[in-house]
Amino acid sequence: MESLQLKKAFKEIYDAEPILVKSPGRINIIGEHTDYNGGLVMPAAINKAVYVAISKRDDSEIHLFSESYQEKYTGNINNVKIADKAWANYILGVVDGFLKRDFPLSGFNLYMYGNVPLGAGLSSSAAVECATAYALAQLNQFAVSKMDLALIAQKAEHEFAGVNCGIMDQFASVFGQRDYAMMLDCRSLAHEYIPLKLDGYKLVLFNTNVKHSLSESAYNERRAQCEQGVAWIKVHYPSVQYLRDVTEEMLLEYVKPKNNETYTKCSYVVAEIARVKRAAIALKDGDLDELGKLMFETHEGLSKAYQVSCKELDFLVEQVKDLADVLGARMMGGGFGGCTINIIKEEEIDQLIQKISKAYLHEFDLVLSAYIVETGNGSKIIETATIAEHTP
Repeated sequence: MESLQLKKAFKEIYDAEPILVKSPGRINIIGEHTDYNGGLVMPAAINKAVYVAISKRDDSEIHLFSESYQEKYTGNINNVKIADKAWANYILGVVDGFLKRDFPLSGFNLYMYGNVPLGAGLSSSAAVECATAYALAQLNQFAVSKMDLALIAQKAEHEFAGVNCGIMDQFASVFGQRDYAMMLDCRSLAHEYIPLKLDGYKLVLFNTNVKHSLSESAYNERRAQCEQGVAWIKVHYPSVQYLRDVTEEMLLEYVKPKNNETYTKCSYVVAEIARVKRAAIALKDGDLDELGKLMFETHEGLSKAYQVSCKELDFLVEQVKDLADVLGARMMGGGFGGCTINIIKEEEIDQLIQKISKAYLHEFDLVLSAYIVETGNGSKIIETATIAEHTP
């Protein structure tokens, strides 16, 4: 859907002139399960996004329409509560966030369209939240920083969607820059833009199209194991707050003797934080081979040590790990399903997608989805000039 079509669809429903805003989905190059350990991550915004058209109303009503679900929702600024339509809650949570910060919101009309694949681990929910936050700030001319927009969006996910996520997804959606990844410190929220030059290669996502029910319970268990490891070390090093503050030597001395399983999980996180730093150096040096090796290492750690992979994800990485045209691959996201992220030589992509899809169908009787993604810019207003470009 082009900007002109979005504007036209909005006017057909609401008979008003909208402001148009977009916020992208995201990938994570490296740094998995490090966010809740105060560690480092390396996300990048992508060229798939959620688009929002919005206009003010003369009353206090909220009127929403989702193009993807072909559903409407109507509510009121004076009584914002969790809805029975899940998609609406990502928007309503943002509204609630602005109200709790005492921003004077009035009623509004909103039309939402997105091309971020749902359920693929590309943070379509964060894109919805950030697009809504940015749109409401623009519509009402609120003086609110980009960081605050990301934090409002994150809180919406916590309180209205019931997902206790870290800040990475919303941060990447707001702050993304084309041709760059971002090394984000999840403890201090300091960040650095890292050039992501993939000369001759592209990022390709293979979506398993599965989500195993283990994911939520295992996620909670891993968090508890990480916190236990920190607690044991904190007795001897009171300044330690997260695994980010911990060394492998500390783990060997104070965690391994108590519980080997906890040690293994904590050791993966400490190693992964170090890999993010090495990946940043590799990208600055233009060393894609080194980045690829680190990605394969990460997958091995996630699969064998942290144990959040699954047979479908492992199969997809196994299929490409010895191919000269694939520099790196790993599972991306929380685990137990979702996507692998791959760096593949450009001219080999189509043939490889066909080959892997065929093998995956044969092995699991499941259809594989593949997406070629590029880096993109973060939340922005779509200028009138952009709309004019699509005018016949």
